[in-house]
Formats: sequence, structure tokens, C-alpha cells
Amino acid sequence: MIRTQNIVKIFYTNEIAKTALSNININIKKGDYVSISGPSGCGKTTLLSIIGLIDKQTSGELFFMDIDITKKKDHQRAKLRKGNIGFVFKDAFLIDELTVFENIELPLIYLNYKRKERIDIIEKELLRHKMIHLKNRYPGQLNEEQQQMVSILRAVITKPSLLLADEPTGRLDSKGRDNILRTFSGLNEEGMTIVLATHSPYISDQTQITIKMFDGHVVTDNNITI
Repeated sequence: MIRTQNIVKIFYTNEIAKTALSNININIKKGDYVSISGPSGCGKTTLLSIIGLIDKQTSGELFFMDIDITKKKDHQRAKLRKGNIGFVFKDAFLIDELTVFENIELPLIYLNYKRKERIDIIEKELLRHKMIHLKNRYPGQLNEEQQQMVSILRAVITKPSLLLADEPTGRLDSKGRDNILRTFSGLNEEGMTIVLATHSPYISDQTQITIKMFDGHVVTDNNITI
């Protein structure tokens, strides 16, 4: 699913260079459930952005689904992201003016699903997750756990091959956190590859594989060649 070779990322600000990632070599297989664990500022979000084809590395090679991404242009990367990669963040980033149904519907509209098909897909997922009663509510009428669940459904409604989650439980209490983690585990059991970034050992213990990072380096893990 994802393979990197000696990935380096350097940010330049006012002619000052800051190395965010140094020689990152990872191999994530289809169906893996992986956490990238480490303190704030260690490079977790930067690495997620690169393997999610949002940002580009300064040097090194990146392969996604056996495709060499290294020299792909922006429009080619965007085409690969579309429908193949879902994103969940610490904040739900829902559109306040749209209902729960309409927020979840957006990716299906971008992929040109027909209206009836969109309704069938979304209502099925809302029923499965016991959220059908919320479909006509607006984000401001939801609690934080409900908002995050809507953002997850929006991210996975097109059945992407890869789900990337950056501190997805950071704003939730322990009950909400565990409910979200159960949702991720269920998605993974259905075959979705999941990579989440966290600073919490409790959360990383719930995943099959943990990649530990510190100061832009992979320091230990149980499936990665460093």
C-alpha cells in the first residue's frame, strides 16, 4: 500500500532550514492498522501529509499502491487521492451550513454518483452506525463525538483503500475516544488500511503496528526497516 525510501522533508523559512523528516523508510501493507506515535513536533503530521499525497518530500522515493509517486505532478497526485484516500483530523471540519447527510454526501458528489445511489449509500451507513436520526441535523446540533463520527463517515463513504487520521480522538473524552477506536477497528476488519497519528500510548496499543517517531526519525517499530 505504502512504501518510502529515505524520505527527507526540509522546510525553509527566511533562509533557515528545518529538517522535519530524516531518512524515513516504511512499508505499510494492504489491510494493516498502523499508528504513528510520538510527541508533538516529531514529524507525525508531516509524514501523514506526504503519504497522503498532499505534501511532497524534499528527497527520497514514495510508492502508493505500487505506483511511483516521486515525480508525479500535482494533478496526477490529486487524481490518485480522489476516491483512494480518506482523511480524518483532530477537528471534524464539517460545513456548518450543511446537514449531516449533506456533509457525508460531498465526496460522492465529487465522484459523480447519481442522487438515488448517494441516498442509498449514505442512509445504509447511517443506519449501520445508528446515526440515521441525525441525518437532518446541522453540525452545531451535534456533540463532539457525533461530529467526529460524521467526519469519519464522510472520509470513508467512497470506500477508500487508505484512511489517514491525525489525532482523531484529541478532542474527545474517554468514552468518545473508545467509540471512535471501535469504529476504526471495524473498518480495518472490513479490509481498509488505516494509518493514524497519535501521541497517546493507549491509542497506539490498539493498533496492529506502531511506528515510533522522535525528532523526525523513526526510532523503533515492529514491521519497518529503518
